[in-house]
Amino acid sequence: MSRRGVVFLMYHELEIPGRALCRRESGYRRYVVTEKDFRVQVGWLHQAGWHGLNISEALAFVSHDEANQNEVVFTFDDGCETDLMVAAPILKEAGFGATFYITLTFLGQRGFMNPSQLRQLSGIGFEIGCHSMTHAYLTELDDLRLCREMVDAKTQLEEILGKPVEHFSCPGGRYDARSVHVARDAGYRSVANSSIQVNTPGTDKYELGRIAVLRQTALPTFQQLCDGEGIWKLRLRSDSQNVARKVLGNSLYDRARALLLRDE
Repeated sequence: MSRRGVVFLMYHELEIPGRALCRRESGYRRYVVTEKDFRVQVGWLHQAGWHGLNISEALAFVSHDEANQNEVVFTFDDGCETDLMVAAPILKEAGFGATFYITLTFLGQRGFMNPSQLRQLSGIGFEIGCHSMTHAYLTELDDLRLCREMVDAKTQLEEILGKPVEHFSCPGGRYDARSVHVARDAGYRSVANSSIQVNTPGTDKYELGRIAVLRQTALPTFQQLCDGEGIWKLRLRSDSQNVARKVLGNSLYDRARALLLRDE
């Protein structure tokens, strides 16, 4: 990893023309990047000489200041079927790695991978992480449910894959000291959230920030994100949202956000 750090990109479902999305609401759609745009983004990185990494590869760079500056990390949340159908072949063609975080109870639901497809994704060389058992907000859970979401989900994913699952991403980006403690005890090597930041050698591996690539992210904006430019603007907006979330609480905040996005 370079001294300036590395950007961790966060994707969700990719849209294929004529194929229904897993969910329809505006708040979900804004996180859905089209197949065409994703192909253009990966193509630009490849042509520009960038390296696409998974989380484990990125952590190896975290302890080295002299690493190549042109690195970016690909992560995907939820376990949508387009991870295998669209993202994997495009990334594979470019020679890029990625970490796919899976919500266990989503497996086999419409639009999501089933266990066989998940094993296929792992078998062709992509890293599998955990995105909880049911996608519950970790900060709202008692100790027993927190253990189920983080520890039991890890165990079941490892049984499906036949290999260790070492990385966790927090649903909705919500996390606290308890969830970090549970992650460490469970044997996770890292925890990723949705804090707007560039990860540097000094970043706590259990508080890795990620930057969401949104539906409306134009290529010039994407290029700036990968370079770590303009991150402060995104962080200002994120900080204001975090304040609103603390004041309103998760449920009321989510309802208000859904109404605003619907109006947009």
